[in-house]
Amino acid sequence: MFKKKQYLEEALAYQKNKLSLLPSSNSKDYKMVYEDRFKGIESFLKSSRAVTDPAAIQYLQSVVNKITDANPELKSLQLRVVFSRDWWPNAYSMGDGTVAVNAGLMIYLHNEAELAFVLSHEMAHFYLDHSGKGITKYVETVNSDEIKKEIKRLSKQEFQVNKQFTELLKLIRFDNLRHSRANEAEADKFGWKFMKNTGYDCRGILTTLELLDQVDDTVFYPRLKLAEVLNPPGYPFQKKWTEKESVLFGEMKEDNSPLTRKERDSLKSHPDCSQRIAVLQDSVNNHPGGKLFLADEQKFNELKKSFIPEFTEELYREDNLGRHLYFVLLQVQHDPQDKLAVYQVARCLNMLVDNQLIHKMGTLYEGESRYYPADYNMVLRMLTRIRLDDLKKLAIAFCDQYAPLMGGNVEFEKEWKKANRWK
Repeated sequence: MFKKKQYLEEALAYQKNKLSLLPSSNSKDYKMVYEDRFKGIESFLKSSRAVTDPAAIQYLQSVVNKITDANPELKSLQLRVVFSRDWWPNAYSMGDGTVAVNAGLMIYLHNEAELAFVLSHEMAHFYLDHSGKGITKYVETVNSDEIKKEIKRLSKQEFQVNKQFTELLKLIRFDNLRHSRANEAEADKFGWKFMKNTGYDCRGILTTLELLDQVDDTVFYPRLKLAEVLNPPGYPFQKKWTEKESVLFGEMKEDNSPLTRKERDSLKSHPDCSQRIAVLQDSVNNHPGGKLFLADEQKFNELKKSFIPEFTEELYREDNLGRHLYFVLLQVQHDPQDKLAVYQVARCLNMLVDNQLIHKMGTLYEGESRYYPADYNMVLRMLTRIRLDDLKKLAIAFCDQYAPLMGGNVEFEKEWKKANRWK
């Protein structure tokens, strides 16, 4: 708790200093944007998403120190680097010295050298003040004479005002994200500059970018076989829960977005990783190799293993039960003796029953999407179609199936007793 309070105080001090230095022109817009940014940082640091385990903080700081000790220009930066319990594979600089590395990225990294590049890249964003420059560019754009004239013109229009205003916002958005793409390239360049001084194996730069290029199609466990994992003897899995309807899912409209495919691609804040690899490849290959681990290999591997249950539990706390169920079923499939995962499945099924009884189950999971893995879509389809009576019987049968394994587990027995209310 000490670190969380300390980090929040440091972030607030940075915010106050920034606000005191705002330019007089467009100060209201600048203040609004900086205050919004701080609200996001404050919300993150106060939430359960931020990992406060002292050993995890100490380990991450030790890797940060390897980078800052080798690069004197970074020592003056007030950095607050934390792990996040978020499930998606990402890391990001919040613009004030706070850097988050998601558990969902950490589980895919192969070694500490890759983590060091992730940190070097995000520290470069802060060192180069990309967030501050982005805010300045945005405020100057929305207050430019050109935009003001266009807004004034639209205010006098009688027809299709919303459509034209949407197009204007798209132009502003695209302009700022092109700027972000340039920032990513510059952060890569400086990340390489920082990392090559550390003694880490710089090939970790290329393997990290290769990982990011393929991470959407990568899994830490084999794909979920839902009909096999959720198939208790007392109430076998029913095909009707996941069978496709007459209109094939693949033939459904991609989405309701007014953007074209080309426009959606242009909105990606990170450039194509293959291009990023091409830019850095010669420099990395011409640099003498370093070490894959400099801080603590054992701790690195311990954190990778612990972060899977960490982010699955965070999904439960956030009432994202569809994705929570998907991940805990993957864990049961991987290891049917995993008592924590078995308990989490039982608890999740009971929570779904409780919410279906009050007609709120649909708020606990998202709809299918062609952008999701097929096995995750299968879980979402089952949750959409399964009837209350079936869900009750499935919860009872699942608990019955694992009762011999879980004998004496107090928390599981509570869920077992809860499920048996419906017998």
